[in-house]
Amino acid sequence: MIWPFKPKFRKQIARIEVSGAIAGATRQRVLAALKLVEERRFPALLLRIDSPGGTVGDSQEIYSALKRLQEKVKIVASFGNISASGGVYIGMGAQHIMANPGTITGSIGVILRGNNLERLLDKIGVSFKVIKSGPYKDILSFDRELTEPEENILQELIDTSYQQFVQTVAEARQLTVDAVKSFADGRIFTGQQAVELGVVDRLGTEEDARRWAAELAGLDPEKTRCYNFEERKPLLSRLISGDQQDSTALSAGINWLEFELKTSGQPLWLYRP
Repeated sequence: MIWPFKPKFRKQIARIEVSGAIAGATRQRVLAALKLVEERRFPALLLRIDSPGGTVGDSQEIYSALKRLQEKVKIVASFGNISASGGVYIGMGAQHIMANPGTITGSIGVILRGNNLERLLDKIGVSFKVIKSGPYKDILSFDRELTEPEENILQELIDTSYQQFVQTVAEARQLTVDAVKSFADGRIFTGQQAVELGVVDRLGTEEDARRWAAELAGLDPEKTRCYNFEERKPLLSRLISGDQQDSTALSAGINWLEFELKTSGQPLWLYRP
């Protein structure tokens, strides 16, 4: 493939931010931005991650796209206030990772949650008649307790997803699987601890990460600018003024509620205290 020469972008660093819970909308936006980074031949990418993680499949697709992009672009991930679980997984798609000393990271593991409203439904006299093709078709149904065989099926699913996570971290950070498992028990740790564990390369700010990316691309850090692929806010967030603290909190709460409803019953790479 012959690429057109575009010197404008060859002298800039691309910047993409992954913020908030990772789900379908985030995946679509980030994948589209990564495609433009490749097409416009940016020499380096600053990947800013400030996310507690999210859905497994969406995190894996972003990671895979970053891995492919590594063949043509220098990628430096900058862990912000929090980069945990699926946020860590996405960071594994960068060749280099920087975090603040106090960044909350880790939470390597998988969680699956369902709602059991059986007792409440009994109190108000509501019941359901279910016709199903197999005994596990309504697994994690909200109107009854899980059976032991169902728990075993879900645990096997979680264990498989966990192994995928551990293997990816081990390969990306050149660690043994056993070494990763020693801290991949769901615990969180700071950026400073992450350096000691080998999950992060260096401590520093986003500005430090920008300068590092410029140097890796052979550019002058003092003169190199970032081309920012900005996140387009959802319609509701744009209607609510982001300048007011209460409105920002309301918007964040609505986003979390939407995420919870959409991902109920799904395995998640997510840290949420």
